[in-house]
Amino acid sequence: MTSSLPLTGERTVPGISHENYWFRRHEVVYAAIAADCSGVAVLEAGCGEGYGADLLAGAARSVLALDYDATTVAHVRARYPRVGVARANLVALPVPDGSVDVVVSLQVIEHLWEQERFLRECSRVLRPGGRLMVSTPNRITFSPGRDTPLNPFHTRELDPRELAGLVDDAGFGRVVVQGLHHGPRLRELDARHGGLIEAQTRLALSGEPWPHALAVDVAGVRCSHFVLRTGDDTDLDASLDLLVTATRP
Repeated sequence: MTSSLPLTGERTVPGISHENYWFRRHEVVYAAIAADCSGVAVLEAGCGEGYGADLLAGAARSVLALDYDATTVAHVRARYPRVGVARANLVALPVPDGSVDVVVSLQVIEHLWEQERFLRECSRVLRPGGRLMVSTPNRITFSPGRDTPLNPFHTRELDPRELAGLVDDAGFGRVVVQGLHHGPRLRELDARHGGLIEAQTRLALSGEPWPHALAVDVAGVRCSHFVLRTGDDTDLDASLDLLVTATRP
């Protein structure tokens, strides 16, 4: 499966072997939360290519996917017929108060300038007892030692405590943060290639051809090669990505 959307360097799409690591790193979180979306009305804020919304639609009663980019919205509408889709500004969600059971927003909040306003909007559209699920790169490992993001598409990255604090300040309860880590297979590839992420980044920046061994290993990455867990502060600080779940009182 390949995507008809243009490659931007940021949007994650399925079916591209050299981007498979990043695709699986995102897909694994969708797979992990799918059971919590079973039989309920889900809103995805910032759906990107749409593969995640479609995965959730296999479990949910309904999925409404929102994105600001008109080309993306048209792509999702054509490719994923079981997903409802609309163009929207994520700090002004176009749905009534208390109208959805789950709000999902994965790898999106780091792109937003008004993160606090976005989370208040998520709270507004959730019914009492509804659940929020937000993932984002861990600032400590994604842009280490920096106050400004390395990724030019990101406006503000968060560490575990900053993410939990934002969600708590937006009025949510039962806030839990989990961290995504490399499992044994990916740690093996880290050792083989001198850091799997670093090896891919060097090639992306240099434009050099990929070594065959690295290309094969990246194409073979699967969701099962990642581990999502709730740990102590040290474990969360070492994680690659963060997933916060919370409940609207």
